[in-house]
Amino acid sequence: MKWEKVEIGKISKVISGYPFKSQDFKPVGTPIVKIKNIKDENIVLNESDCVDSAIEVPIRFHLNKGDILISLTGSHITLPSSVVGRVAKYRHDTNSYLNQRAGKFINIDLEKCIKDYLFYFLIQKETLTRIALKAQGAANQANISPGDVEGVEINLPPLPTQRRIASILSAYDDLIENNLKRIKLLEEKAFVSYKMLFDGLKVSEKINLYDFTDVQMGYAFKADAFNENGEGTPIIRIRDIPNQITKSYTTQEVEANYFVEKGDLLIGMDGEFHMNEWQGQRGYLVQRVCRLRAKNPLYQSYLWQALIEPIHYYETTITGATVSHLGKKHLEEISISKPLKSMNSTLEGMNQMRKLKVNLAEQNAKLREARDILLPRLMSGEIVV
Repeated sequence: MKWEKVEIGKISKVISGYPFKSQDFKPVGTPIVKIKNIKDENIVLNESDCVDSAIEVPIRFHLNKGDILISLTGSHITLPSSVVGRVAKYRHDTNSYLNQRAGKFINIDLEKCIKDYLFYFLIQKETLTRIALKAQGAANQANISPGDVEGVEINLPPLPTQRRIASILSAYDDLIENNLKRIKLLEEKAFVSYKMLFDGLKVSEKINLYDFTDVQMGYAFKADAFNENGEGTPIIRIRDIPNQITKSYTTQEVEANYFVEKGDLLIGMDGEFHMNEWQGQRGYLVQRVCRLRAKNPLYQSYLWQALIEPIHYYETTITGATVSHLGKKHLEEISISKPLKSMNSTLEGMNQMRKLKVNLAEQNAKLREARDILLPRLMSGEIVV
């Protein structure tokens, strides 16, 4: 079976996004996909800026489900979590626009290469390294051009083989995507349960957050304590809270009270104040990340729901010179309604949803690991399909 080696530019073109102006951005409207939205092979829209839907944007900059995107700006290869050349698939039904310095693969020659095969070729570590090494610029502002990407060579087996390879790998991704949808539904169900509880707590006793919760701020690691090659114990940073995946590690040992366990509630204390129940690896809590555990474990899921509104209030009212900072003084101002004993069965149900979320996240981690082991072996022809 003959595999053909060609440059990507022979089977697809890469375009950079539309140059929106800063004054175009609005809090609501059509989402804009920037390089910051390209995370872990997915496009994260809950952190997107928007533009007025009435703005006329050329059709080639519109995004549709299944589009393959690439970051044309990022860090050098020494910082894998933000490296230039990161690739993701647009999996949303929502229409969005592509911003400049985020690239899109267009005009894919489907008689030579199917779209999913191209995607899996691009997300290989080997391919990412080849693309990132073409980058020019500073360590945290590395740039590649569409031509740099198009110049990378891709191995193309016959189309039937491409389809079989893509089908095997897509089966893992489909299961992962299904679990993510289930996690989202569980979060929505927990919110509905909380709203029902809250309606019965409008005249109940208010209790200070610190009387209700064990609050732990993160450890101040020095910059040289971090590595991104998997050595030592994972470190959970602010940027890890939304996507539940950490790529930073340390060989330094610190006190046990700085450990983050699955199911802990985390808040990022800078920027957008990300808040989420941790579903990723057990690891250390880093400075400017706050861990909260309800003193009564029965109230843990209730705690997250009760903090959504006050944290959102601080997110919209606190300002800083370059970035907003949430501090201990802000947390000390928070009071929440103390649940009633009659609500225990509902609270336990919310906790069961939290445990199921963690189990689904663990399943996803194992699915990703299995897929990533298969990926290079399939793409190299080592495993014949």
